[in-house]
Amino acid sequence: MIFVGFLVSSCLSDKKIVYLQGAEATYKQATDIQQVYELVVQPDDQLAISVSSKTKELIEPFNTNTLIGGGNSGYSASTVNVQSGVTYFQVDKEGNIEFPVFGTLKVGGMTCKAVSEMIRKRLVEGNYINDAVVNTKIMSFKVTVLGDVKTPGVQNFEGERLTVLEAIGKAGDLNNSAKRNDVLVIREEDGKRVTYQMNLLDAESVFSSPGYYLQQNDVVYVQPNKSVRVKGSTSYTLLSVSSTLVSMVVSIVSLIISLNN
Repeated sequence: MIFVGFLVSSCLSDKKIVYLQGAEATYKQATDIQQVYELVVQPDDQLAISVSSKTKELIEPFNTNTLIGGGNSGYSASTVNVQSGVTYFQVDKEGNIEFPVFGTLKVGGMTCKAVSEMIRKRLVEGNYINDAVVNTKIMSFKVTVLGDVKTPGVQNFEGERLTVLEAIGKAGDLNNSAKRNDVLVIREEDGKRVTYQMNLLDAESVFSSPGYYLQQNDVVYVQPNKSVRVKGSTSYTLLSVSSTLVSMVVSIVSLIISLNN
């Protein structure tokens, strides 16, 4: 029995569990971040776009409350979605939105900053609002974490910067039975599906991966070890029982040592 416990503890050694091994040496000196984590607008995104100016009357054709596209905009519900007092622009499958006064605007593939600058320039160059300030935000940033994690499911986030480690952390971290050296990020780019494989045990594999910074609708999949792929199987049960036995043995040994001292 003790031998089984030793075998299990060996399988779960530090080298097979500890994340980002080698990070302390590889990144001892400050290193520039190469990946771009700024999100780009994709079909089916919901955008919140606000326009502000010192002259309130000038923004009325473009703004309803604090966000553009409210009930006075004249656009249909398929384009503009109003929910809980907050108004969104729905990006269609061609990457377009219907914007007050300007009509159809192509925003797909652009960053929020680029969308804001495009609209600001049109407002200024068209002599609509010379001091226009435009802000754009993606309101539908979600990813899905599946596989051998504690709480798999769909996660919704605010902001534009999300790493695979943060998503896994929100999912409660990996289970002990998960394959830390084979984590997949599945992404749709330009109408194609691509995958990025990461070894969470290797710092360089994680931080240099194009999948490190997640994008809208990414799927993170964590594979289980072969011996425990089927929960309730003999191997899974043996691992769970053996792990419990190891903990019991360690506790008893520690108690005996303390009593002898």
